[in-house]
Amino acid sequence: MKERMQKTLSQVNGCPQRDRSETEWYGGVQTFMWMCEDNIVEVPFYKEHLFEQILSPTNLNRAYKAVMRNKGCGGIDKMSCEQLLPWLMTNKDVLIRSLMDGSYRPNPVKRVEIPKDNGKMRLLGIPTVVDRVVQQAINQVLTPIYENQFSKTSYGFRPGRGCHDALRGAQRIINEGYTYVVDLDLERFFDTVSHSKLIEILSRTIKDGRVVSLIHKYLRSGVMNKGLFEASEEGTPQGGPLSPLLSNIMLNELDKELERRGLPFVRYADDSMIFCKSKRAAMRVKESITRFIENVLYLKVNKEKTVVSYVRGAKYLGYSFYVMKGKCQLTVHPKSKDKMKSKLKELTSRSNGWGYAKRKQKLKEYIRGWVGYYHLANMKRLLLVTDEWLRRRIRMCIWKAWKKAKTKVANLIICGINKYQAYEWGNTRKGYWRIADSPILKRAIDNNKLRSAGYATLIGSYLDWYPK
Repeated sequence: MKERMQKTLSQVNGCPQRDRSETEWYGGVQTFMWMCEDNIVEVPFYKEHLFEQILSPTNLNRAYKAVMRNKGCGGIDKMSCEQLLPWLMTNKDVLIRSLMDGSYRPNPVKRVEIPKDNGKMRLLGIPTVVDRVVQQAINQVLTPIYENQFSKTSYGFRPGRGCHDALRGAQRIINEGYTYVVDLDLERFFDTVSHSKLIEILSRTIKDGRVVSLIHKYLRSGVMNKGLFEASEEGTPQGGPLSPLLSNIMLNELDKELERRGLPFVRYADDSMIFCKSKRAAMRVKESITRFIENVLYLKVNKEKTVVSYVRGAKYLGYSFYVMKGKCQLTVHPKSKDKMKSKLKELTSRSNGWGYAKRKQKLKEYIRGWVGYYHLANMKRLLLVTDEWLRRRIRMCIWKAWKKAKTKVANLIICGINKYQAYEWGNTRKGYWRIADSPILKRAIDNNKLRSAGYATLIGSYLDWYPK
């Protein structure tokens, strides 16, 4: 006898109802009654009826709260997060009904360009706040399902995992003797994902065709770029809640292939490192994995940036590696150091018009965030040298803020400099940067005075992580 499915109120009315009996709802999961031969079996939605779980009130409320918590700008309809609740109060039934009957059409995403370190632009796609709620609802249901399938050495966009876990994982692999690395670079990964391949992979796990269809609509929703509509034939635009999960689902195929070959690796989003014990083996892996990625996953490998090298000096997530006494150690990559100094230089510009309080607050926030991310690295010497340079920058800003010679003389005297020297240096014609390194200003505005004034230091933040 063919299996038949009993209709529920949600199917009759076109949207889920709140007044359900306890047997139809348990633990926030709605169920269907399936008739199999002579037995009636209660089957939870998460097996083949994910769509109802996605649209359950509990899940949608969680999604709404997540979108409000993340804030962010509006999409092409210019609806802000503050306007979302009144809109949902009025239109939630229509929204759910359109999702249930398949008539819902996502809005195109708004194109936003973010400058990258190499001078190029990173393309983001910002969905409308309503689409973000629906994407977040899908993400919340699918994430627990796919978490069981993802590799243990995949760390990007996963709950309870982060960049530091990926770096520690790389250290463990290097400590086992895998000292050559294939630094894999996927060219414009988020813009080149094959829709047909992704849908095929999704369909292996998701048996509810309505969920796959809705995801496909989001993939093909298009982009509004400077007022002009552009169709999206490939790619998963960065910027929506669903994009990180879809990227992990696609690249999980690469993870499984590497595991099948017994190759140790770490992956954070599309940033992967594959480890080998010899350069020759690493070269073979680079060639074979490139063929797999391009011929099976239909992604593009940037062959210029995909390199084979010894782990010393290899850049990964802003860090670099070196081996000392058989143990892998972490340090800050030179490019990350240059970027940090450029940012500090920007924050201590003497012509940005900031007052003392704002500059101190900006420096404190940046230093705390930077050290919080890079605290795994061995970098005491770097921080001490940078702090010395930073204090000179701060003294330069203070010296300029005093402006008039009369003010400079008066402030130098207040800071403990005798009248003759205060008059001499207050009327000097030397430049700001040169004066900032002079013995007289170092004595007038010494390190203790800067510290008591509330200026943060890199080494101070670092010692908060590793107190003596």
